[in-house]
Amino acid sequence: MKHNTYNPDAGFPRVLPELVYGDVAAAIAWLSQAFGFRELLRWTAENGEVGHADLELEGGIVMLTSGGAGYRNPASIGQVSVRLLVYVRDVDQHCRLAKENGATILSEPRDKPWGLRQYVVADPEGHLWEFTQHVRDVAPEAWGATASC
Repeated sequence: MKHNTYNPDAGFPRVLPELVYGDVAAAIAWLSQAFGFRELLRWTAENGEVGHADLELEGGIVMLTSGGAGYRNPASIGQVSVRLLVYVRDVDQHCRLAKENGATILSEPRDKPWGLRQYVVADPEGHLWEFTQHVRDVAPEAWGATASC
């Protein structure tokens, strides 16, 4: 993905998460190594601290920010309020890479009734990630959901 503008009409996503990190530069390095993200953009403040970055994985983008005063990452407040779901091509291989890079695996890859194979992992600053692979199509009614459309 070419990344020259934040224009949604030029292909930039209309909805994407922005995660707060105490050390954005370290987060860029770790997320790239452990999860396979690719850095698209980095903004460094005058004091030399990385204040913002955009990372990409298979067409999905996540923003990282230091946030400034009043912003806290999950590790600093002792709780998590969001879990990001990310589709990957091979969830088992992805989990192995995350483990090799010291990720905290909270649940090992397993098949779910809704046709996905998933695992949950925490990054070093406490953000939760659920990496997912589509393995089969399953009608919502087959696992107890009701489709609205």
